[in-house]
Amino acid sequence: MTLSFDPNTISLPVGHFIGGRLVPAKAVIDMHRPSDGRAYAGCPLADEALVDHAVETAGATLKTSNWGGVRPRERTSALQRWADLIEAEAETLARLEALSSTRPVGQLVAGDIAVTAEQIRFFAEFADKEGGDLVPTDDENFGMIVTEPYGVVGAITPWNFPLSMAGWKLAPALAAGNAVVLKPSEMTPFSTLYLAELSVRAGLPAGLVNVVLGDGPTTGTVITGHPGISKVSFTGSTAAGAAIMANVARTGVKPMTLELGGKSPQLVFADADLELAAGAIAGSILSNAGQACVCGSRLIVEAKVADALVTALLSRLAAIRPGPTWEETTDYSPVISERQIARMDGIIRAAIDGGAECLTGGHRLDRDGYFYAPTLISGVTATSPAVLEEIFGPVLTIQTFEDEEEALSLADHPAYGLAAGLFTRDLSRAIRLTRRLQAGTVWVNRYGRSRDHILPTGGYKQSGIGKDLGREAYHANRKSKSVLISL
Repeated sequence: MTLSFDPNTISLPVGHFIGGRLVPAKAVIDMHRPSDGRAYAGCPLADEALVDHAVETAGATLKTSNWGGVRPRERTSALQRWADLIEAEAETLARLEALSSTRPVGQLVAGDIAVTAEQIRFFAEFADKEGGDLVPTDDENFGMIVTEPYGVVGAITPWNFPLSMAGWKLAPALAAGNAVVLKPSEMTPFSTLYLAELSVRAGLPAGLVNVVLGDGPTTGTVITGHPGISKVSFTGSTAAGAAIMANVARTGVKPMTLELGGKSPQLVFADADLELAAGAIAGSILSNAGQACVCGSRLIVEAKVADALVTALLSRLAAIRPGPTWEETTDYSPVISERQIARMDGIIRAAIDGGAECLTGGHRLDRDGYFYAPTLISGVTATSPAVLEEIFGPVLTIQTFEDEEEALSLADHPAYGLAAGLFTRDLSRAIRLTRRLQAGTVWVNRYGRSRDHILPTGGYKQSGIGKDLGREAYHANRKSKSVLISL
């Protein structure tokens, strides 16, 4: 299978996807390809009237199809057919995703797309296996806790993993019996539009999955504040999450799941397998050029092995193969935009001006597009902007410690608590520290998610509210009702 393609000949779905069809719209937001910086398309901007139309369509489809009230196995079967079709159309999805995003096409079919199909199958099985409970009462009463779909779920996904994040939102919401109005990022909408088209081809009721395009301030604000939206699910920055909470508070009250920013530490002890640690840490920074909320961007290493670990990291970072996302051999991604390049470079410059040392990188790569060299920064303090701010790029800071208490103190970020990595051969230490690390996910002697979708993801502190993935995500898309019957 050859996945490389000519980016200038690919056909793009244009418009919003509402009621099972593409709705034409005027392109108002210029789009640039990260791999070469060229303007190539325009993203429509959904206004209040169009969002109203999408929400009304979703609500009407729930009623006419009785999606939330059919035999649960029917939902399971429909979602499984959708997963099958996603795998069958993997090449088309990969080309659409690679064109506008930072995801190399060679990594998409076996990676993001296969995982998205797996996630849909995983949640599909909950439809007829998770229900209410009979609860103990006295002999004169009969108590139940029943669960029901919310109705129309409003979902907003980021640009860094467009298909995967759409799967995170759509799969549990649909399995739980809801309809969805989803806004993908205005920078990476095309694969999500095609994903929605495939849902109808797979037999899901037209109007159950609706995709409206636009930016956060306009379209996103209308979705999160819409009275017809019963629940909000968002993945993105902490600042955007705070704005969503404020908007929901202004317009009413509704439940929400927010998976937000991170500044995740990776703790390496002297007894760790340093080659294993170096591979995992480098992989975290190089994968998608560090553009992931769980990116392990703070290395906290025991002083006695710091030099050896840094040497191993430098050799791995030097082996990158940057290239356009539409070439199959590319293994190092561009940064999403010129604006993000400038922001990242500004944080690095500020850290160096504050006394930090750049061991490698710290500059833009000399090629077309938005490519930035993998960067290691040492000599940072706890107040350095490179330590405090979520950079969202291929930048790793290095701090050293002498004992466990100092390691934990350095790991405890004042704002974020999304994920953490821990490398040690000492099982007692591993158990002891996983209990004390302030993070929603802790990986030991590895870094990054597996395909075990049963493990939920979500953060502490300002890294979010609620969980995606796992059993928790399914239950977060159903509301509970207590029933007491007198006998």
